[in-house]
Parts: sequence; structure tokens; C-alpha cells
Amino acid sequence: MNLFVSEGNPHCLKALAALEATGVQCGVQFVNHDERVVPFLSRPTLPALALPSGQYLFSSNAICRYLFEVNGQECSELCNQWLEWEATVLQPALQQALHMAVLQGKSSEVSKVLQGPINVLEQSLSKRNAPYLTGDSVSAADLVLWAGFFPVLSDSSLTLGEHKSLKAWFDRVAAMNACQSAAQKVLQGKGLQGMKSYMQKQPAPQSSQCRETQPCNSNSAEEEGGERVVSEEEMEAAALTWSKGLNTCPPATKKQHPILPQEGKRNVLVTSALPYVNNVPHLGNIIGCVLSADVFSRYGHLRGWNMLFVCGTDEYGTATENKAREEGLTPQQICDKYHAVHSSIYKWFQIDFDYFGRTTTEKQTEIAQDIFWRLHERGFLIEDTVEQLRCENCQRFLADRFVEGICPHCSYPEARGDQCDKCGRLINAVDLREPQCKVCRQTPVIRSSKHLFLDLPKLESQLEQWLEKSTSTGDWTANAKQITRSWLRDGLKPRCITRDLQWGTPVPHADFKEKVFYVWFDAPIGYLSITANYTNEWEKWWKNPHQVELYNFMAKDNVPFHSVVFPCSLLGAQDNYTLVNHLIATEYLNYEDTKFSKSRGVGVFGDMAKDTGIPSDVWRFYLLYVRPEGQDSAFSWADMALKNNSELLNNLGNFINRAGMFVTKFFEGCVPVMELQEEDKKLLALVSWELQQYIQLMDKIKIRDALKHILNISRHGNQYIQVNEPWKKIKGGDSERQRAGTVTGVSVNIACLLSVMLSPYMPAVSQTIRDQLNAPPSCINTMLEGNGTFVCSLSAGHRIGAVSPLFQKLEADQIEALKKKFGGQQTTVRNAASAQSAAVPAPAVAVEVGTVNQVDPEKAKQLTQAVAEQGEKVRALKAQKAEKAVITAEVAKLLDLKKQLALAEGKNPEPAPQKGKKK
Repeated sequence: MNLFVSEGNPHCLKALAALEATGVQCGVQFVNHDERVVPFLSRPTLPALALPSGQYLFSSNAICRYLFEVNGQECSELCNQWLEWEATVLQPALQQALHMAVLQGKSSEVSKVLQGPINVLEQSLSKRNAPYLTGDSVSAADLVLWAGFFPVLSDSSLTLGEHKSLKAWFDRVAAMNACQSAAQKVLQGKGLQGMKSYMQKQPAPQSSQCRETQPCNSNSAEEEGGERVVSEEEMEAAALTWSKGLNTCPPATKKQHPILPQEGKRNVLVTSALPYVNNVPHLGNIIGCVLSADVFSRYGHLRGWNMLFVCGTDEYGTATENKAREEGLTPQQICDKYHAVHSSIYKWFQIDFDYFGRTTTEKQTEIAQDIFWRLHERGFLIEDTVEQLRCENCQRFLADRFVEGICPHCSYPEARGDQCDKCGRLINAVDLREPQCKVCRQTPVIRSSKHLFLDLPKLESQLEQWLEKSTSTGDWTANAKQITRSWLRDGLKPRCITRDLQWGTPVPHADFKEKVFYVWFDAPIGYLSITANYTNEWEKWWKNPHQVELYNFMAKDNVPFHSVVFPCSLLGAQDNYTLVNHLIATEYLNYEDTKFSKSRGVGVFGDMAKDTGIPSDVWRFYLLYVRPEGQDSAFSWADMALKNNSELLNNLGNFINRAGMFVTKFFEGCVPVMELQEEDKKLLALVSWELQQYIQLMDKIKIRDALKHILNISRHGNQYIQVNEPWKKIKGGDSERQRAGTVTGVSVNIACLLSVMLSPYMPAVSQTIRDQLNAPPSCINTMLEGNGTFVCSLSAGHRIGAVSPLFQKLEADQIEALKKKFGGQQTTVRNAASAQSAAVPAPAVAVEVGTVNQVDPEKAKQLTQAVAEQGEKVRALKAQKAEKAVITAEVAKLLDLKKQLALAEGKNPEPAPQKGKKK
């Protein structure tokens, strides 16, 4: 292992302190701040820990967690909560404080910025009768938080005199030799001034009021009660809003097609990245693009915005030609066949497009060729000759994705013609060693061909001006900004827009009549042509930047084409095009512990989901629950069952069903009279706050985070019912019966609110709830007005409909069968040794008594390496705080490998009974 750090970087202080405290054997290398250590990252990131497997950890907290794990010190749940709090709450405040102290000379103001986090720490430490954050011994959390505070405490005006518990803890950690040594190496005894060169390279932090947020599930007074502390003013305000009832204005009308921009309305155009036609979309494709866009489009419609949501299949290119050859069809027949497959899948998932089109249309040719000529006339196209790989056996030039060979950088044997999946470096296909055509496996030859290029350098200044405005005023995800900046930082280069193919939009230039447009140039224009096939007045959307807001949804690999290349095409065309205002990119969704693979039968693809018997709304819910918003996430069958059974069945469904059943059983199906007491007003305030958070997050396209607030509301409701026990009070005297009525009435109104908030996520379930409650249509637009308005929508005397359960339990045997069905050809245990030419058989379930295990030194050697690599993988997953189900699966593999190793060494694979697990 090798740890890369830089002087003056406070994040490196954490990693170095953890390394010295744990004593893990690891090299340390000091590099410049600008050094790109991690090869697949486009920007310098330090510290970075290079693992023996060739993988990297580049989150300082993950590195610290990993080093403690390697040293045999597992991070407790409380430790992980503190680390998360440090990353999400403390770090933003520290960045602001360091910026003020180091670059602005405002050390005296640091205390104001850090007051909130300091109070949280003091409160927590004073309550815990322990010397460290998590107990009697130093944890990764102690070193991480100490390293965060150390620079500002070293020579600013901030002191901890009045915070006695915090000061005692800080001094205790600071006295450790590991911390003193790390501080000397990173800051060189210069204090804050030692950080100046590092801070000068960091972006100015956003000035914001620091949240005095506790770590999740920490032992704060507020968290012990499981809810926010609400003030008298909040309770009275919530009760007043509640009493206003529903709006008298009519509910939002049904869509009238064609939808066109309207004066005085918020006109929102939503696009989802066009799925490639002959790839059946898997769950990752669905959540990354169409489902996320659908949720936001539905939400915007509920908010009263004028929404248009368009998408379609991307149908041109080499892949379609190959698929047609494989199936003995024409490219057009392939497109027709798979376009219908896509449409069917999205319909089952309830994706509510206003129009789902395709790119193989006359409108596509017309608009793409118009943009081409406008670029040509304005001098933004240049000619050049390029070397390409041509397969003489297939009689055609090969697109990058149809070439495979040895990476010229890292010697990975299966690098593609555009990029190496192992080292992450971009590749020119002609630079591959031992290239092969992926279709026929013949060796291609290099041939020259004349092509047209979009002159991106000539458009760079226009692009940068537009980007500065769009990214500062719009909602761009962090990864979208980062990927875009990396392209600009390296300098734009001319990009080829033509290809030697038959299946594509023809280039109208006489000198290039045998060529078609390259798919990256052609495909984004599909948004325009699809809209043009929807309405002849398409230019009111696409040439109307002052009246239209454009939202693009995609996975992160599509970002450069939407943030750099396509905008350059439209800017160069100089035709008043609408450019993207909000670019929303997800990270990747993996399947269990691996990647989706249609060929290997690994993972759930869109055409298979409906065969599982699980309703599409449940699929939508789980995919949105694990939506990879800030980092990669994984689909897990075990976790899906857990979320269905705990969150949908026991939490959400249980509350809504109980509320409705109480009305039916105790009050003859009519909502009872409600006389609010302080406890009820407190609940109204809590629910109103959750609603406001939901709206704020949804407005910012934080779809996964907003979902958690829906579930919080039903948790509040369940607790409210449990505490008040209306099923008992209904049997009591008049006052108790009145109390039962109030609790039932408030609960059924919360259920109505939940139906509205659920509508973008689970449209069928949402409608079922409203049908069961016989809810008035105007409840939808009333609840989501402004910042959120929780009113009494089902007033006393309102008659509800028949109530029935909303969700079904997913049984363990059902889930196990599905997991096996979609596990592909893989063995249950995938491990490093299985890749060896001499495969290692799995041990038998039972070993005959008296059997002598044969020693196999060669297998033992292979398995020793496999155990070491799997152990490292488990520690890395824990350090990265991966999903629990993913870690459990990898631990199971590790244990199985250890059993195989024991067998290969002639030992008993089962541990001796007297040996317990080390604590």
C-alpha cells in the first residue's frame, strides 16, 4: 500500500494520523497539490491510498476507516454516524472557517461559523461518560474530528475554554504521538499559514448558516425523542393553516395536447437521455434516466407548472447495423422491433411521457442537416484526415466500441477502442496493442479517411460564458459540474462529427456524401426532432430560452455530450436555441456486487421486472430509495425485501390502513369531529415541516432524499396512533370517544397528504389511497402550493370508501428464488480463484466422518492470494460505507474462501468450538 499526501492539506492530516495511530505497514509519499494520483479521476484528489489490488481510496474518511479495519478495529455504528456528520455538517463549516482565517485574515470570526458544530460536540461529550467519541478507546471518528479542528485551533482566536468536555477530549487526542507527528509533517509547524497554498487552490465556500445537526441516531435530546423540537409559534401556525381547508379553485386540469409554453406560467421542458434502441434497459438505465425524469415531471405537474416531458429511442449507429446482421433483419426492422420493446417496458413502469419518439425520422434528418449547414456557414467545421481501424473481413470501418485489445497504458487485455475500464484512461483505437474486431475476431488494419470536425476550441469562450451562467443559476448536480470542468480544464479539441457507416443521418455535403453523422452529434438533436414530431410548433420550446427552462436527466457518462458538445453545436448554429438550465446526472446503480450483464443473465432488465410478480410501484419505490444521487449504489434483493416489508408494509401501509380502518370501524365510514389539543398541533407542525423539506428537496431534484420525508411522516403518524390508542379510547366515556375521533380524523388527513406526496413516486398506490379515502381532487394542488400547505382536506362528516391493504410482504423464499433466477451463470460464490485456469471446486456441504483432507499446495497458494484480496475488498467496502447487504455478501464469500483454503491445506474447514471471534 502507498499513501499519497500533500503538505498543508487538512484532509491529509486525518489520513496520516490514522496511519501512524494504527501502525499499518504502508508507504507514504508527499506530492504536489496538483498531482493526479488516481488515474481515473479527472482532477487531483488527495489524500489517496493505493491498495495492493490496484484500487484506490480517495476519501479521507474512507481511508481512515479502512486503516482501522486493517488493524482489526471495526468501526461501530456510532463511529460511522460521527464520520457522516463530519463530512456533511462539520466539513462545510470548517471550509468556510479556514477560508476566512487563511485567505481573508478574519480569524476573529471563525468562532461564529463553528459555534453550531462545537455545541453539538460539547453536548454529546458531556452526556457520554467516556474519554472518546465512541467509548473508552480511540476510533477513526476521534482522529478525523480532531484533524478537522486542529488547524483552526492551532493559531486562530478560537478557544474551547467554556466547552470543558470538548476541550478535554481534544487535548487527550492531541497528546497522542501519532497526532503530533502527523501535524508536524502536514503543517510543518506553520499553523494556518502552512495551509495557504492549498487553500488558494480551493473554490470559495458557499456562505451558509451551519446546521446544528446531530449525527444520525446519536444520543442527543432531540434524537432520543425521535422527532424535532417544535416551538409554540410553529404549532399555532400549523393549526391555523390546517383550519383553512381546501382551496375553492378547481384542481389542476388534465393535459391538453399539444402542450405549448404559456405566458405567465413556469414552462418546463424535461428530457431523459435517449436510450439506445437495441439495448433492453436494465434497472440502472431506468433509474438513471427515464424514472428520475418521470418523478420530477409528475411533481412539476402537481405544482402547477406547465410541463413537457419528451424522450425516445436513439436508433442510428454501428450497434444497430450489427444487431440487424445478428438477427437477419434490416436496421429499420431492428429499430421497429426494439422501439416497441422499450415502449412496453416504460409503460409498465408507468413512465408518463408526453411523447416517446425515435430518431429515425424525416424531422431528425431535416433538423440535424440544418444545424450542420449553419455550423458550416459560420466557420465552425473543419476538415481533417484521420486514421481508423478497418475490418477487411466485415468490409467496414470499426466504431470504437467494436474494437478490443491490450491497453497501451496498463496492459489490460480487454480495453475498448475508446477507453480502458481498468485504468480509466481514454484511448485512440489505433493505439491498442493486438486489436481485434469484436464481431469476427479478425485483426483490423489501419486506413486513412477524410472527416469533418466541430471546431470546439473556436467555440470555447462562448461555451464558458454560457456555462458560468447556467451552472450558477441552475441546478446542476455536483458530478455534472465536475465532469464539465475537467473537460474544460484539459482544453477542448476539435471533435469528429462524421462516420464511415450506412445507417445514420446522411451528411448533406457533396464531398462527404458517403458518410453519416457520428451518433454523439446526431443523437442529442433527437430531443428537437422528437418534439417536432410531437408538435409542428416545436420551436416554441426549443428556440425560446427566455420563456423555457430545460432539464436534462442522464447518467454521468452522458454529461460531456450534454454540457459541452451539444451546447457547442447549438451555440455555433446561432439560432436562439434553448440550452440546458438544469443538468441532473446520477452515478451508477450496480446489481448486487457486480455489473448488469444481459449476455451473462446477471441482473434484472426492464422486460423481466413484470414477470417477478412484484408491482411496478414497488419497483419504482425501491429504485428511487437507492437512487445513486451522490455516489454509486447497488440493487440488492435482500434490501429490496427489507425496504418493502419495513418501510412500505409496516410503516407507510400500516399507518394509512389503520387510519382508514378506524374511520370505517369506529365511525361508520365518516370522518369524525376533531378538537385539536396541544399534542395534535405538535404533530401538525412536525408533518408541516416534513412537507416543506420534501418540497425544497424536490424543487432541487433531490429525489431520493425527499422520499425519506414521506416515510418520516408515516412514522410520526404511527407513533401518534400508538401513543393515543384510539381503539381503547373509543370504548370509554364521551371525552375519550371525542379524543379517539380527533386522533382518527387527524390520522386519516395525514394519509390523504401522504397520497399526494407519493404521487410522483408511486402513482398507482397514490391513486388507490385517494380512491379509498374518496379524497377531493383539489387536495393535490392545495397541499403542494408554495412551500407546502398541510390543510384539513377530509373534514368532519366526509365519507370515505372501502379500505384495504396497500402492500404485500415479500417472503424470504420468494426473494431467494428471484435472486437465484437473476444471478446468471455465476456460481453462488464468485472469487478471485475462480478466474484461475485451474478452478477451485466448492467444498461439499457435508464431509464424511473420518475422511482425510488431501493437501493441495498449488490450490492453497491460489486461495491464500484470493483470501487476501477478498479480505481487502471487504475492508474497502466497509471503509466506503457500502450497503449492508453488499458487505454481508462479500463477507460470506470471504468465509467460503477460508473454508476452501483450509481444505486445500488439509485442515478442518470448521473452526474449533473453543475459539471465539476476536472482539
